[in-house]
Amino acid sequence: MERLRVMNKHMEDIIIFREKDCNCPPLQPRDPRQRDNESGNILDNLLSRMEQYANNLEALVQERTADYLDEKRRCEELLYQLLPKSVASQLINGKSVVAETYECVTIYFSDIVGFTSLSAQSTPMQVVDFLNELYTRFDDIIENFDVYKVETIGDAYMVVSGLPVRNGTKHTREIASMSLALLREVETFTITHRPEEKLKLRIGMHTGPCVAGVVGLKMPRYCLFGDTVNTASRMESNGQPLKIHVSPTTQKMLAENYPSFILELRGEVDMKGKGRMNTYWLQGNVVDTPLPPPTTTTTTTTTT
Repeated sequence: MERLRVMNKHMEDIIIFREKDCNCPPLQPRDPRQRDNESGNILDNLLSRMEQYANNLEALVQERTADYLDEKRRCEELLYQLLPKSVASQLINGKSVVAETYECVTIYFSDIVGFTSLSAQSTPMQVVDFLNELYTRFDDIIENFDVYKVETIGDAYMVVSGLPVRNGTKHTREIASMSLALLREVETFTITHRPEEKLKLRIGMHTGPCVAGVVGLKMPRYCLFGDTVNTASRMESNGQPLKIHVSPTTQKMLAENYPSFILELRGEVDMKGKGRMNTYWLQGNVVDTPLPPPTTTTTTTTTT
């Protein structure tokens, strides 16, 4: 305010000089109260503009903050879909995820018998739509069990129980129950673009130790390593359509801890890299509706 008064005094000096030096008609002096009022109006206008600018800036900051939080939430949701929740939480909190050894887990593998032939007789879009519909149903089903879907590659579907959160011996029960539920779903599934063709799912499961950890930075993946993974894959590849192939290790744990599961001896199977071993078919659970009996119940020997 004082600076405005000084400026007004300078203006009066300029006016006096103008009148004396150039013989210009004198300017009518203004009432000091008028000058004070104008000065007040200028200051009020300036303060009003500054307040408006501050409000606009605050609104902009709030909008940008909301956008940032929304983007952060979407990124975290995506990370929770890519990785187990406990692992994703560690990464979000800036912690490093160290690979961990698990003494006993159960791993599930499945694939579609005749998928290569089906793909050759279908358009790429039909194959994508078919797999998307099938695995969307699978994903909905496995939400009811204590399991984690590791990955899907083409027609292959891999699930594990017992990690990253250990659950005692429940992993065998969870994978066995999940396998039965998926097989029931397949029994009623119709391939949209080939309704006359029956979907044939082949399932294998095995129990044992493994190592799990996050691999990669740009596209992190939660991967499993160890002989248990290989054996579970062999159980699947040496299985038969619409049957659940069970290793002797898994059969023993089910028999000891969850005797309600119905298992039938398949016989000796020659596993590549494993030699010969007695394997089993998982037929159902007495507390559930049993699965239809296998097409054949004779002992078979398979070499892969």
